[in-house]
Amino acid sequence: MRDLDSQVPYWDAVAATKTFTHPLHPPWLDRLGERAAVLDYGCGYGRTMEELARHGFADLTGVDSSPAMIERARSLHPAMRFGVLDAPPDLPFPDATFDAVLLFAVLTCVPGDDAQRRLIGELRRVLRPGGTLYLSDLPLQDDARNRGRYDRDADRFGGYGVFETSDGAVCRHHSREWLTALLAAFDTVATRTVAVATMNGHRSTGIQLLARVPAAGLR
Repeated sequence: MRDLDSQVPYWDAVAATKTFTHPLHPPWLDRLGERAAVLDYGCGYGRTMEELARHGFADLTGVDSSPAMIERARSLHPAMRFGVLDAPPDLPFPDATFDAVLLFAVLTCVPGDDAQRRLIGELRRVLRPGGTLYLSDLPLQDDARNRGRYDRDADRFGGYGVFETSDGAVCRHHSREWLTALLAAFDTVATRTVAVATMNGHRSTGIQLLARVPAAGLR
C-alpha cells in the first residue's frame, strides 16, 4: 500500500485536465480573521486558495506533491505562494506555524492507514494551539457503482473502500468511524455533508469536518 500513498506520476499526468469541486464553506473560517496564516495541503492547481483570497485572506500557502499541479497553480495564480513537497507528508515549516490548514479531497488520494495517520500528525504539528483543521473528503458511498468497486478491489488493496478508478488512480472512501479515530487528537466542532462531483464527473456525497487543536496545546 505504501507505494500508492503518493501517486505523483498519475497526478502529474492529469494535472492539466482535472477539475476539483469540494466546496468551501466560508462561515467556518470567520473566527480566524483575514490576517490568519492558512496552509492548503494538497492544493492542486490553487482553486481553493483563489477562493480564500476572494474572501479576504492574504497569508496563504499552498503545497502539493505533484510538480505539474504546482506548475499549473503558479501559472494561474502567479502572485500566490506555492511549493512542491519533496517527501510528503513532511512539511518544511516549524511547529505551530499556521492558524488553519485545509485538507480538501486529499485523504481519498492516500489509501494507507499509516500514511493518513502520519499526515494528520504532521498537520497537527504545524498548527498553533487552537488552530483549525478544515477537512473535506469522501465517506463510503451507498450506490451500486461504488459498492461494486469496493467489493471488487477489497482483497487487492487490503481494505474495503479502496479502489482503482477507470483512469488508474487508487482512491479511498472512508467510514465515519475511521475519520473520527483519525482526528482523535483534535476537538471536532462541526460536521456537514455536501454534494460534490468527483474528479471524473460522478455525483457523490462528501463530508466536511471542522476540527481544532486543543487550546492548551498537546494532550
